[in-house]
Amino acid sequence: MKISLMKDKIPEKIYSLLETKGFEELRPSQYKSIDAGLFEDKNLLVCTPTASGKTLVAEFAFLNAVLHDKGKAAYIVPLKALASEKFKQFKKDYPSLKIGLSSGDLDSSDSHLNYSDVIITTSEKFDSLLRHKAPFIQRLKTVVVDEIHLLNDASRGPTLEIILTILKQKLKNIQIIGLSATIGNPAELSEWLNATLVEDSWRPVVLRKGVYLDGEIEFDK
Repeated sequence: MKISLMKDKIPEKIYSLLETKGFEELRPSQYKSIDAGLFEDKNLLVCTPTASGKTLVAEFAFLNAVLHDKGKAAYIVPLKALASEKFKQFKKDYPSLKIGLSSGDLDSSDSHLNYSDVIITTSEKFDSLLRHKAPFIQRLKTVVVDEIHLLNDASRGPTLEIILTILKQKLKNIQIIGLSATIGNPAELSEWLNATLVEDSWRPVVLRKGVYLDGEIEFDK
């Protein structure tokens, strides 16, 4: 879908920025998220295939938090390596924003984050920031949780569940955006998050199944 067709649903500052960056087309996960209330501060659970455009949904969300709502955003990922990757990507893509990274010492409040617009962090580190009562927490407008299906993970799930529970209790107006390509119970999870479920099967490359034998692949019809 042409992004111009959604102009009336995108805040002016964000639309202008997207135009400057050359965005012309929206993928299904992106325009469905906008229709579901992404820019109206609604909680969303976005369940679409890998490479279907979920990261841009997250970028829309933190741009809205910073440029439109004048608050801060946190982007929670499961791994330090992924946090570093997102930090470098967003620093490059959005030089006008102050992007902060926090994934190291768990016994630290990382006071420099008070000056960041968008904080990239892991769930374990964010849990530590909550316990240290980091001042920026009170200014959070949006929290994006990448790979939110890890709520069901035995090691990371409990920490992530505690984080989301505390955020929902302490920050009544917080917007939570959950992203995942693989959730077994999306309806149940979206209900727990009080979120609108955004689902779509579109992917940039058609997924085909087949059997490989003796150098040849026989695809299912």
